[in-house]
Amino acid sequence: MKHVKKVSKRARVITGTSLAAAIALGGFGAYSASAADSAQAAAPAVAAANVKGNTTTTTTHLTIDAASKAAQAALDAAEKEGQRVSVAVVDRDGNTILTLRGDGAGPQSYEAAEKKAFTSVSWNAPTSELAKRLTNAPTLKDIPGTLFLAGGAPVTAKNAPIAGIGVAGAPSGDLDEKFAQAGVAALNG
Repeated sequence: MKHVKKVSKRARVITGTSLAAAIALGGFGAYSASAADSAQAAAPAVAAANVKGNTTTTTTHLTIDAASKAAQAALDAAEKEGQRVSVAVVDRDGNTILTLRGDGAGPQSYEAAEKKAFTSVSWNAPTSELAKRLTNAPTLKDIPGTLFLAGGAPVTAKNAPIAGIGVAGAPSGDLDEKFAQAGVAALNG
C-alpha cells in the first residue's frame, strides 16, 4: 500500500494563490507585449521629408507684443475721446491674436471688432472702403465671419496683409476706423 502524504489546507491556499498570481502576471506580460507590438505595427515610423525647390513659402506675422501695442493704442485713442469700444487684432489667417474690451463697451462690440478685423485683413482694405463695394457686389456681406461696417484696418508688411485691427462700439464707424488706424500707426512709430 502506498502512503500518500496529506498537504495542509494552508499549504494548498499558499500554493494556489502563488500559482494564480503567476498565471495572471504571465498573462498580463503577454498582453502588454502584444499591445505594444500591435501599437507599433499600427503606427509605422514616418520618415522626414526634405522638400526641394519652390514648394514652400514664408509668411510674416505680428508678434504678441506688436499686437498688444497696436490694440492698446487703438483703445487709448478711443478713451481719449470718451468712447467705449472693443478692439481685436487678427493674424493673416483671420485667427484672433488678442482682444481688448474697454470699460463700459457694449456686449455686441466684442464680436463686431473681431469681424471687422477679419474683413479688413481678408481684402487688405479698410472696412469703410469695403462697405462701399456692397453696392456693386451685395452678396459680399453673405461671406461668413465678415462685417462690412467701418472700423477695420489692415496691417501690411511689404505691401501684403499680415493682420487686421478691428474696433467697434463708438457711435459711428468713422470713429471706430479712426481708432483702428491709430493702432496701425502705433506699429509704424
